[in-house]
Amino acid sequence: MKDNSKHHGPFRDAQQDVETADSIPDTAQTRAPAYRLAFDDPDFLCRDELRPVRLQLELLKPQMVLDERGVESTVVMFGGARIPAPEDKEKARSATLRDLSGYYEEARKFAFAMTQKSMESYGRENVIVTGGGPGVMEAGNLGAHEAGGTSIGLSIVLPHENAPNRYVTPDLCFNFHYFAIRKMHFLMRASAIAVFPGGFGTLDELFETLTLIQTGRMEQVPFLLFGSDFWKKIIDWEALAEAGTISEEDLRLFRFVDTADEAVALIDSWEPAPPRSKLPGR
Repeated sequence: MKDNSKHHGPFRDAQQDVETADSIPDTAQTRAPAYRLAFDDPDFLCRDELRPVRLQLELLKPQMVLDERGVESTVVMFGGARIPAPEDKEKARSATLRDLSGYYEEARKFAFAMTQKSMESYGRENVIVTGGGPGVMEAGNLGAHEAGGTSIGLSIVLPHENAPNRYVTPDLCFNFHYFAIRKMHFLMRASAIAVFPGGFGTLDELFETLTLIQTGRMEQVPFLLFGSDFWKKIIDWEALAEAGTISEEDLRLFRFVDTADEAVALIDSWEPAPPRSKLPGR
């Protein structure tokens, strides 16, 4: 039962009415869908016309919980769900994934170190946040757990996903329907971003975040790409600049790292790229 001790004001608490409505006599009228309280009616809330309300709720619920927990800033960890832990690398589906298993360990070490820093602020600043799943995400939550701190998991309902990894702090484990709102929560408090090898989802998060920074819609924060060989192989960054589709300045928005120690040192000494020069004709 909900604790109504925080209820203030002259009006009856909504939860009280939910409980009252559930205890009334069973009649044809009270069984009818029309009789249900609108905010306690899942069928109504899941209608297409209620999408704006659901979007608002998905934005508001984690925001309120994180505010109540005093979380002021986060360290975002993006990365592939298929990256195996070193002890599981022989089960990987490819030789490349087996080779990338070392980044599971670097993700764990990085999260451990950043969580130690977070605990200096009593867990208010630089809290690790991942997508809550396996692979690199699990490594991030594991590192925070081993450091004795808390970490956030932003899961999303997918047909092939299981439960969140067991290292996410339970009270900070959220579930989403909308990718867009989930992405907002990844970045709303971000003080640093670490991107590990991954697939479509990781690339989506990488480029959307870089675009927000490039266009000035988001502050320049430490932006680290773990796995220099991987990222330079799958993306020809220099070719983008040479083609003029991005500026040379844009290549300074991020740094390549290969170890947790490198990453922590770069975050501690980060100097943002200079402001973008004015584009011709602007």
